[in-house]
Amino acid sequence: MTEDEFDAFYTAAFPRLTGQLYALTGDHTEAQDVVQEAFVRAWDRRRTFMADGAPEAWIRTVAMRLAVSRWRRARRWLELVRRTTPPESVPGPGPEHTALVAALRQLPEAQRMAIVLHHLCDMSVEQVASETGAPVGTVKARLSRGRTALAKYLSVDDSLDGPVGEAAGPVRKEGGRVR
Repeated sequence: MTEDEFDAFYTAAFPRLTGQLYALTGDHTEAQDVVQEAFVRAWDRRRTFMADGAPEAWIRTVAMRLAVSRWRRARRWLELVRRTTPPESVPGPGPEHTALVAALRQLPEAQRMAIVLHHLCDMSVEQVASETGAPVGTVKARLSRGRTALAKYLSVDDSLDGPVGEAAGPVRKEGGRVR
């Protein structure tokens, strides 16, 4: 079968086969998809395709098998989803986490990046310098200034039992001192 013959066959058979598969699947888009896929597979064997004698029947059979296969896959997925228990709800961030994020947002970007990379990502000062492209001394200054600013932002709130930033990491305030 030449390309022109295949194109003519496609043009004539596609709407008819799509209608037949639509009756099987109940979904016009799904029917178009499986018929199209069947034609793609037929294209790969177009040289011997017409020799089979019933090319439209072959396309229809392949499309039906594809539709059934997709249906089975979807059914297995639904069964799996139904058997899987939903994950337990994950609690939201605590007040310490929220306070730390709010305090970090108040820092200049360079200080915030240095603090996050060094304290939360456990990077050395040299690694932070390499990551940010800043000299080591500049990173040390940013860390120092950032810690000082965080200590102010995370100061003791009298309405709570302890410091707001207590679980936030190395920045803690006790008795008015930053340690």
